[in-house]
Amino acid sequence: MAKNVAIFGLLFSLLLLVPSQIFAEESSTDAKEFVLTLDNTNFHDTVKKHDFIVVEFYAPWCGHCKKLAPEYEKAASILSTHEPPVVLAKVDANEEHNKDLASENDVKGFPTIKIFRNGGKNIQEYKGPREAEGIVEYLKKQSGPASTEIKSADDATAFVGDNKVVIVGVFPKFSGEEYDNFIALAEKLRSDYDFAHTLNAKHLPKGDSSVSGPVVRLFKPFDELFVDSKDFNVEALEKFIEESSTPIVTVFNNEPSNHPFVVKFFNSPNAKAMLFINFTTEGAESFKTKYHEVAEQYKQQGVSFLVGDVESSQGAFQYFGLKEEQVPLIIIQHNDGKKFFKPNLELDQLPTWLKAYKDGKVEPFVKSEPIPETNNEPVKVVVGQTLEDVVFKSGKNVLIEFYAPWCGHCKQLAPILDEVAVSFQSDADVVIAKLDATANDIPTDTFDVQGYPTLYFRSASGKLSQYDGGRTKEDIIEFIEKNKDKTGAAHQEVEQPKAAAQPEAEQPKDEL
Repeated sequence: MAKNVAIFGLLFSLLLLVPSQIFAEESSTDAKEFVLTLDNTNFHDTVKKHDFIVVEFYAPWCGHCKKLAPEYEKAASILSTHEPPVVLAKVDANEEHNKDLASENDVKGFPTIKIFRNGGKNIQEYKGPREAEGIVEYLKKQSGPASTEIKSADDATAFVGDNKVVIVGVFPKFSGEEYDNFIALAEKLRSDYDFAHTLNAKHLPKGDSSVSGPVVRLFKPFDELFVDSKDFNVEALEKFIEESSTPIVTVFNNEPSNHPFVVKFFNSPNAKAMLFINFTTEGAESFKTKYHEVAEQYKQQGVSFLVGDVESSQGAFQYFGLKEEQVPLIIIQHNDGKKFFKPNLELDQLPTWLKAYKDGKVEPFVKSEPIPETNNEPVKVVVGQTLEDVVFKSGKNVLIEFYAPWCGHCKQLAPILDEVAVSFQSDADVVIAKLDATANDIPTDTFDVQGYPTLYFRSASGKLSQYDGGRTKEDIIEFIEKNKDKTGAAHQEVEQPKAAAQPEAEQPKDEL
């Protein structure tokens, strides 16, 4: 899981830039509440009674939950009159007695919304809008048939639209193995895509008079606009939809219709190549065209491609420690957190740099704060570029804290670590250090940092272990004394590498 932390942190940063919805004020406390309140005493019984119920897992302190609340309540009010009614519920997952429910339903952030079908036998993520009107429309579709019948050209035009991926099955009759497999897959993937079926391919837009069923046609607002498949094996059909619904190059800008494809990009298991340019400058279209050509070349080689407008990508720039004067730039990130970077990219360098990357000839990029010019405090400051030297190459016993500047527990621990460091000042074999994990890269294959503060101890002989003992001065000193090795090092402070210019540090992020 740790290897994905960096990717999802970036995704969160990027999506925070989407303009916020305007939310209605809370209704009067005297008004009827249409959202059911569930807890550990009635959750399972309530879910079992419904063929379709939507549950929000929230925390009272969560800002996004507070913004969602009036919209969710408004949607619940409207859907209560739907035929049949659609029930919306909520669980305070911050309450101790409800935490097992949150764990059981894989709640990792707030708000998390789940759709429970068939008495809870089938569970899907809610992937719709967060404002009342959008919630209502999305849930009306989700509570109805998994696939809609297209009976006319007007039906087809309204269904296909211009800015989303939709899947249409063409059949000579609505029965048989092909049709059954199509409906089964529509049920499975209905929260991700819209499905429809028809007996007449002539209803469909875009050159479809030649289509004869059974066939599945996927319409999309990018690349070749539609593709067909006649393989009705469920696994093969799912693979076809997954691959065909992904753009060769995902576009990230301020256009909301692109955001589902951005989410898909970051959820991909592939390495992620991201080109950042200014979309309004001369030469931007040439960059996009060349990038698309290169992406075509590498699309089956484990790399996904995104092009981002600088104006929309400030979250990414903060995350990676980039500067606008480095644009055009390309950065590639692996799921283990390793990154490769080329600033001030020239158009003709795109294919050659990517080839060098694929050939293993590009050195990884490390996000790092500047190396401190002086480092005389008892607790030594470590940055991305000095982590290897201080922790792994110094030949000393090193206790290192990974912290975040905004973390309350880290602030409480800071004076205690100072005292620990002072107590070891006469022992040149021991180093107490700290690294701002929000501003410097951490090798995630070595350190599993999923919360702050996280402490690791590496003995002089190379034994690495996570420290999970008490947080008092005495506890930490006792642990170090017990686990340190004698090195016979000279009694002098650790020499710090020479300072060098580095990209700007990432700004602290708010918690979800």
